[in-house]
Amino acid sequence: MAKQSWKPGNMLYPLPVVLITARGLDGSENVFTVAWAGTVCTNPPMVSISVRPSRYSYSMIKESGEFVINLTTKDLVFATDFCGVVSGRDQDKFETCHLTKEKADLIKAPLIKESPVNIECRVREVKELGSHHMFVADVLAVHAEEAYLDEHKKFDLSLAKPIVYSHGEYYDLGKKLGSFGYSVRKKKKKK
Repeated sequence: MAKQSWKPGNMLYPLPVVLITARGLDGSENVFTVAWAGTVCTNPPMVSISVRPSRYSYSMIKESGEFVINLTTKDLVFATDFCGVVSGRDQDKFETCHLTKEKADLIKAPLIKESPVNIECRVREVKELGSHHMFVADVLAVHAEEAYLDEHKKFDLSLAKPIVYSHGEYYDLGKKLGSFGYSVRKKKKKK
């Protein structure tokens, strides 16, 4: 099998696609889609999102220093796409997409009720990197929908049917192939 050599670009796919909610100092609120989000650190828990400065919510996040990462699902795929291509300058995307705002515990930006997981974040640092600026943030609180807890009270995101983004397309996730450490785990002896 032969490979072609291409010019530099972002080929790290698929990516989590999330809905970000923000609230400006003036009280205005918006929801928008980000595919450039990730884990930064476990202890302390930190995440990052990368946003173009021209985005309507960019100044809300920069001024308030807060945002919420709302995980997306198969049921939210229309809203996820819509919130990524329509500007909050032009319409209320919460209303258009029938997204319910819920009060966060520690910040002013709202949670999305329909999302299975909401992550309240406070910006620690903004890295101006080029076309996008990266907001590195501390995780202040995590909200998980109880309907997705398994019989052991462990959160099972697969029950929510999460989606990912790859080269301009949305995909749902398939079946589980293994769990962390399965490749080196010793097999249990049969009795």
